[in-house]
Amino acid sequence: MATAQSIEATKVALRGADADSTLISEEGIDVLAAHCGAGEAVAAWTAKAMGGGVKFEDALAARLELIEPSRADVEACLAAHPPQVTPGAEALCAALAARGTLVYVVSGGFRCMIEPTALSSFGVPSDRVFANHILWDEAGNYVGFDEAEPTSRDGGKPKVVGMLKAAGAKTVVMVGDGATDAQAKPPADAFLGFGGVAVRDVVRDSADWFVTDFADVVAALDAP
Repeated sequence: MATAQSIEATKVALRGADADSTLISEEGIDVLAAHCGAGEAVAAWTAKAMGGGVKFEDALAARLELIEPSRADVEACLAAHPPQVTPGAEALCAALAARGTLVYVVSGGFRCMIEPTALSSFGVPSDRVFANHILWDEAGNYVGFDEAEPTSRDGGKPKVVGMLKAAGAKTVVMVGDGATDAQAKPPADAFLGFGGVAVRDVVRDSADWFVTDFADVVAALDAP
């Protein structure tokens, strides 16, 4: 539960951010599922996963089995439904960059859907994106996902934060909207819960600071 002290502590540094329903206003896997005709069934799994009602790895596997997206499906989906940036997300990333803060995208979404927007909208290069890989055969047919990616399972985001700290990051704040984001503290120093797209009890209750508008965070960064 957020307190005045935890809110102030969270304001001092921000570093990690989720993508889907945080920097991007939709869950990428739900958009892909709808494009492929499996929207309703996949959205139900997503809701359970984001609320912490099922292990993320189980939900990811189940959803991909329902969709079985080919490489062509993903490309067509991105062309027809380009990712929608959450209002205020670009301004927040720009404000952090101006302060010399490195922003990383740590997401249970798919790298092939996240990387272009991460760079073009948020200035985050591919080497600062941690996300899942869809696996295809030579013909572009779906064959699975890379289970070695830490973001493909529960407990993966804490592992990524630990990797960042091992590489020299002194302070890491996780920003996100789901249960797997809340799991990142510890080792993250603080958890900024975001409810601008969807409000989840597990996020609101565990956040050091909970906001529904990124403008509040930008204002705090700009405050003397």
